[in-house]
Amino acid sequence: MRVLIRGAGVAGLSLAYELRKRGAEVTLFEIREGLTRSASWLAGGMLAPWCERENAEEDVLAYGKKSVDWWAKALPGAVSHKGTLVVAPPRDIAELSRFAGRTSGYEWVDGAGVTGLEPDLEGRFSKGLFFPKEAHLDPRKALIQLEETVSRLGVRTFFGPEEPKVDTNFIADCIGMASKEKELRAVRGEMLILHAPEITLSRPVRMLHPRIPVYIVPRDNNHFMVGATMIESADDGPVSVRSTMELLNAAYSLHPAFAEAKIIETGVGVRPAYADNLPRINFDGRVLSLNGFYRHGFLLAPHFAAQAAETLFLSSKETTLETHH
Repeated sequence: MRVLIRGAGVAGLSLAYELRKRGAEVTLFEIREGLTRSASWLAGGMLAPWCERENAEEDVLAYGKKSVDWWAKALPGAVSHKGTLVVAPPRDIAELSRFAGRTSGYEWVDGAGVTGLEPDLEGRFSKGLFFPKEAHLDPRKALIQLEETVSRLGVRTFFGPEEPKVDTNFIADCIGMASKEKELRAVRGEMLILHAPEITLSRPVRMLHPRIPVYIVPRDNNHFMVGATMIESADDGPVSVRSTMELLNAAYSLHPAFAEAKIIETGVGVRPAYADNLPRINFDGRVLSLNGFYRHGFLLAPHFAAQAAETLFLSSKETTLETHH
């Protein structure tokens, strides 16, 4: 079976991996000149299905739980298994109980427990929620490593405006908002990357707020990804002043030393979503579409990529049987 995959974001790369594991011949095409311009590049990289259940369907938890092991197996050493800490400023402490009421898989921790998990937060929070089974990865390193992995497995990858002319049985579109599908809507996500040498965090920390919950995700060398807004908009222009202030205020509320941090990068990703905010596989017999990952790309791509690969292989077997008959 020969498959051309369009799109080298997390969905396309995960599908390439799943197809090669099953023995398919795979060509991967990305119209951009590299991996750095996709919405996946700007992701938080949190493998946090229990936390995400707070405002998502049960499927996000059921399918997302598998992703931690998938990423750890596909990219050895890429996943940090340190859980997620959820806190709230004193004025919004009631948000913790509300969050707990909509999630599972957590442990309540008191102030000493918060300090035990994150020593730099000593004395700052009287209680929090700890989700020990969750994990995170650096999405940029993961995309690069996954592209290198599928290449070693035999996937041919092409970058640039010219789609390669290859003989294929199937085409898989994993092109996000480049798709013309009418049911997709755009959700704008904004993020910052800060360098704060005085602060060390071991795991993602979610700072609850009634209007805009913010997460702070540690990266290498005291860098932190702070995100992300969810705005119903297809505007991919620069980060707004309002969003920048809200994200920075959340970081400052977590720890005042963020006031001295340097803003290394701002970013905007326009993410594709269906009405239920869950991904979909659409297949018409030759072209498969894998789209609609909303804010759950790294969390849900492993499950849906495996489902899409099975769909293509089943169709290929049925076609072979019909040909023989």
